[in-house]
Amino acid sequence: MSTHTGRETTGLSLNRVVAGGFGAVYLLVGLAGFLVTGDVPFAGEQGASLLGFGVNGLHNIVHLLVAAVLLGGAASGTAAARGANLGVGVFYVAAGVLGPFIQGTALDVLGLNGPDHLLHLGSAALLLAVALLADRGRRRATR
Repeated sequence: MSTHTGRETTGLSLNRVVAGGFGAVYLLVGLAGFLVTGDVPFAGEQGASLLGFGVNGLHNIVHLLVAAVLLGGAASGTAAARGANLGVGVFYVAAGVLGPFIQGTALDVLGLNGPDHLLHLGSAALLLAVALLADRGRRRATR
């Protein structure tokens, strides 16, 4: 059930659900990554495989930071979740577009591989679509 308090609409919204879901997945991925990255440098172009995706220690920390932003947004309300989805979506567009160009170079400190780029772009598309298109009525109600 949603209530209107004048500033924020409470209750579940698509932005909150998506931020919470993506945040939980990135939290699990960040933690699981540490189970497979013992034999690769903490930061560098060499990554270990986690279900086919390249990860290293720094990449795992980035996943944990992304999880914190998304879970914090989901816990803070619709507007915060929308902002988190939008911010992380923009970040992942940049990662998905720039990733193929830096993969295998000295700039690749996250141990990226091809599947990472596709996942980053897919995550970006979903997060941005929800941030920009969902909960429009809720945004109008909070103005």
